[in-house]
Amino acid sequence: MKDLVEHLAKALVDRPEEVVVNKVDGEQSIVLELKVAADDMGKVIGKQGRIAKAIRTLVKAAAVKEGKKVVVEIIQ
Repeated sequence: MKDLVEHLAKALVDRPEEVVVNKVDGEQSIVLELKVAADDMGKVIGKQGRIAKAIRTLVKAAAVKEGKKVVVEIIQ
């Protein structure tokens, strides 16, 4: 799932070398922290958060296999 988020983010931004995804494992959930360059933040979030919502939806669908809840946080 980390690779999925990283791949999607790199495809969206102007500076893909600055995309960083950190995975934090919990007992019942996984948190994926997505960091991008400041000027690429709008491209990852999208108008009214549509792109961010789409990324989260894809990750939730992929997480069904592992039986864990996955949360994607976009961090500045």
